[in-house]
Amino acid sequence: MKLGCTRLAFVAALAASCALTIPAIAQSAAGPQVTQTINPAQLSVLAGNTRPEAVPANDRGRAADSLVLENIQLQLKRPAVLEQAFESAIDQMYLRTSPSFHHWMTAAQIGAQFGPNEQDVQTVAHWLTSHGFQVNEVYPSRMLIDFSGTAGQVRNTFATEIHNLQVNGVRHIANMSDPKIPTALAPVIAGIVSLHDFKPNSMRKPRANYTYGNASSRTYALVPGDLETIYNLTPLYTAGITGKGETIVTVEDTNLFTTADYTKFRSEFGLTAYTSGSLTTVHPAPVSGKSNCTNPGVPAGGDDGEAALDVEYASAAAPNATIELASCKDTATFGGLIAIENFVSAASHPTIISMSYGECEAENGAGSNAAFYSTFQQAAAEGVSVFVSAGDENAASCDADLKKATHGIGISGWASTPYNVAVGGTDFGDTFAGTNASYWNTKNTTTFGSAKSYINEIPWNDSCASVLITTFNGSTVPYGTTGFCNTANGEANYLEVAGGSGGPSGCATGAPAKAGIVGGTCAGYAKPSWQTGLLGNPTDGVRDIPDVSLFAANGAWDHYYVYCWSDTAQGGTTCAGAPSGWAGAGGTSFSSPIMAGIQALVQQKTGAAQGNPNPVYYALAATEYGATGSTGCNSSKGKSVASTCIFYDVTQGDMDVNCTGKVDCYLPSGKNGVLSTSDTAYKPAYGTGTGWDYATGIGSVNAYNLVNAWP
Repeated sequence: MKLGCTRLAFVAALAASCALTIPAIAQSAAGPQVTQTINPAQLSVLAGNTRPEAVPANDRGRAADSLVLENIQLQLKRPAVLEQAFESAIDQMYLRTSPSFHHWMTAAQIGAQFGPNEQDVQTVAHWLTSHGFQVNEVYPSRMLIDFSGTAGQVRNTFATEIHNLQVNGVRHIANMSDPKIPTALAPVIAGIVSLHDFKPNSMRKPRANYTYGNASSRTYALVPGDLETIYNLTPLYTAGITGKGETIVTVEDTNLFTTADYTKFRSEFGLTAYTSGSLTTVHPAPVSGKSNCTNPGVPAGGDDGEAALDVEYASAAAPNATIELASCKDTATFGGLIAIENFVSAASHPTIISMSYGECEAENGAGSNAAFYSTFQQAAAEGVSVFVSAGDENAASCDADLKKATHGIGISGWASTPYNVAVGGTDFGDTFAGTNASYWNTKNTTTFGSAKSYINEIPWNDSCASVLITTFNGSTVPYGTTGFCNTANGEANYLEVAGGSGGPSGCATGAPAKAGIVGGTCAGYAKPSWQTGLLGNPTDGVRDIPDVSLFAANGAWDHYYVYCWSDTAQGGTTCAGAPSGWAGAGGTSFSSPIMAGIQALVQQKTGAAQGNPNPVYYALAATEYGATGSTGCNSSKGKSVASTCIFYDVTQGDMDVNCTGKVDCYLPSGKNGVLSTSDTAYKPAYGTGTGWDYATGIGSVNAYNLVNAWP
């Protein structure tokens, strides 16, 4: 599409004065929201759109005006009345008694019926081109404009400077203040998705070596055969429910180091017997056919390890499915987000997507949070099931990859929308209980599996704040001068912000008063109706995550995943010899594509796209747990758990993490405290409980029962 006018008289009737070649689509119910002349002297701030790293201490000076920023994205918004109407329309699509049940929409239909007024969208696009920007794509939903320009144009247009930064020895660029827009355009602009090159966290935790007070002598690592046994996939495969005919998309900002790793993984673990299983790599173009999705190759940083495990374990769960790795190069916008946006805007597309990256709500920024909300909302209206890793930082997602929590409680803004499944992480409780021999055979099968049955689960948690780790190492409590987090063993081995994530949405909108800390004008997403009333879920009025969980640990209790990633230059291991020498890792990066694979089995069985699975998950869980919980489905029963369970209720352990500081940190004495909902009392964030809890959500799944109970 071509957008151009050299001079624009920014008034409501602007569109008629310029020659546009925007494809004609039906007018939405929204009248024009841009009703005033654009005055560059009257500006409104797009609050909450500055990275916390953009501070004087990291500043290395203004970037050259000629610096090009590709694929900047302007997130638009529809009028409040239309937003409510769209949300209601989506609710009807998931109500079995509604005439609209599963009557999915296309992106163009969403734009025509629920998008901002076309004239307003054109006005914004022309405003960008008048400042020299190149408009790459106006998406058919009318909710997003992709454009490119220079740092000088950004400064002149958005009244913020792009500076060079150096953070922990790494060079970056970012805007140093919140961008501004003409007040006349404020009714239709939600924010800028990104004006920096900071990348999200990959939810992959390499296997770590741990030293216990009474060290375990064996390791019980997971391979596809174990996954099949533990989560009861075998009878589905026997019945021919293998994912055949279904496609699972994993979104990345990299290609695989080599597709030979995927082939080796499937061959070594017996998956080649499922002859329909395949892998393709695509770089999805937007509707216009122009390219805002460049082939990323394999950039430095190790994200190709993330891509490897995503495709391998999606295939492990649905071995006859087509796995489609969708990758776009990182620009001013994360390549994986561009891939999803292009997919859901296409006329036809796969209906299962998994994403294993994230960023905490309070650091992701209001514009980026709005982009994920809008994109996943559109996906839900189109019948697309979106699975997102809940996070690998316990309840401290703003302290990802650190040794201590300092920013208090926070969750991933990429996983917290009401329109995706947030997949959390568990570990197995057999090492803590001393029952390894009850659950693992002494010899592997020919495909290296050794699990005997379902195994009791606990939250994945590597921190000294874990009550189970504290107890196992001979301490009474994790906090205080003599608590485990302040012992030599605890400090040396277990000061970790690493574990399955969960918590309440707290800063999905608005802006924090202090960088990375929920506060200021922050607010969480409203609690969706399907999450209300489930036993254990709090009456807090906001969206809570995770929804479901699967094993995701990286070795603290002798369990982790084995996968093939041969990029030795970036941390991989040659996939020669026995898999015991291959790469090992954990993280909700694994649990998300596995749940996506299970959803492919659901779709094969039902013969139709199901959209957002959460309404069904929660309805099934409400029946199973009732008002008091299900004793038979308590995960702590391990192999004695009832055969009829759809979900396994994880009730032992917690995902509490060590902390310092004065934000959500109980630190009565000593150097290290524990993350708590109170600063003056020990209220760990968070423990398990009957029914839903922040540590594991509904719990984990019996795949056979889930697929066969699907309405």
